[in-house]
Amino acid sequence: FTAGIGENAAAIRARVLDDAAWLGVERDTAANDAGGPLLTTPASRVLGLALPTNEELMIATHTRNVIRTH
Repeated sequence: FTAGIGENAAAIRARVLDDAAWLGVERDTAANDAGGPLLTTPASRVLGLALPTNEELMIATHTRNVIRTH
């Protein structure tokens, strides 16, 4: 999970992680409530993470790359 909702919305992360249980995701409730970064239990077959992002930097980097190639 990234960006504002992914980093700050424990309830949304919980719903998504719980809905992905069929994939083998096991949510760590305490870790999710604390914001992670690790959101899943050691027994989970899928790793769930909440990671900080810098979206503005990524947009600027991609824009620079497009400008340089044209």
